[in-house]
Amino acid sequence: MKIIIAPGAFKGSLSARKAAEAIARGLRRSRLEAEVVLLPIADGGDGTLDAFLANDGRRIQELVLDPLERPVLSAYGMLPDGKTAVIEMALASGLAMLRPGELNPLVTTTYGTGTLLKGAIEAGAKRIIIGMGGSATVDGGAGAAQALGIRLLNAYGQDVPLGGGNLSAIHTLDTSGLDPRWREVEVIIASDVINPAVGQDGAAAVFGPQKGAGPHEVRVLEAGLRHFFTKVREQVGVDVLETPGGGAAGALAGGLMAFLGGKIQSGADLVLDYNGFDEQLQNADLVITGEGQMDSQTVYGKGPIGAAQRAAKLGIPTVAIVGGLNVDDTVLHDAGIAAVLPIIPRPMSLNDAMQNAAELIEGTALRLGYLLQIEQAKQRG
Repeated sequence: MKIIIAPGAFKGSLSARKAAEAIARGLRRSRLEAEVVLLPIADGGDGTLDAFLANDGRRIQELVLDPLERPVLSAYGMLPDGKTAVIEMALASGLAMLRPGELNPLVTTTYGTGTLLKGAIEAGAKRIIIGMGGSATVDGGAGAAQALGIRLLNAYGQDVPLGGGNLSAIHTLDTSGLDPRWREVEVIIASDVINPAVGQDGAAAVFGPQKGAGPHEVRVLEAGLRHFFTKVREQVGVDVLETPGGGAAGALAGGLMAFLGGKIQSGADLVLDYNGFDEQLQNADLVITGEGQMDSQTVYGKGPIGAAQRAAKLGIPTVAIVGGLNVDDTVLHDAGIAAVLPIIPRPMSLNDAMQNAAELIEGTALRLGYLLQIEQAKQRG
């Protein structure tokens, strides 16, 4: 038996790599006779950088500003070709970097993500993959643009302060300070979000509340994004107001499209292709995937579903090991997951579950290994 272990990250607990290793330990403890291949996955969100660097590449540290403009040590990755950089925007501008009382998309900024982009081009990158998930921001990528040398000026010719709440003050966009080398760099936006930058399905309306915005803040952010991207259309000549996917990461995706010519690709597919998932599937018998919580959003392009659907095309079943299950099993089954195994064996608090995630995942994989031995015994008989 050959088993591909391809989980995503268990957000707040384990990276995708650590989750894969815990599953492998559980299978080994069961004494299941099987070859296991670890292929941790991501979809542009949490764990994207780790997934790309799972087998090779360099992690390059960079001092940046966090969403509230505090200095913090972040990192991006350089793949073995020396020309492809991978950036996980959440490592510079992410929600997880803030305490609950600090959430405020009127002031949070993507400036730190822009610093990572600048570092990557200075390191010689000709192709940059930037994952969109987990942002704390709704600034349309304005902060990132400012970090890259673009000046956003008010009606008095002064630089507009950072933060999504200041977008409506922008009068003039001065792009003369943007490094000309960006014309020769391919920017790939790793995202499975289809929301536009503005409107009822836009970045402010849909994602603003997740980042701390109340109804008033959502209206301010919506007006700011609409104003900003209208100015972009008028002065830069690129219209991303209603482009599908432009709303990802608080419309950072829209900013990257406008200023750097970014193109959206499925984050899950990028990681699966890079790690040779299809090649490993050719003689596999089972895929084990998983993530911290499976919910109604899981079926819309997230990593586990991407892996399951690829496996299903070859008649290979997929089992998911999950921290929590907040969607009907039949929905996941119809999307390509044969069975879902939650890791909680007894009543416990969320904090306990997150603190002991590796042990709980290992125990679930142990039980799965015992079940798979029953199938092996039947085949031998």
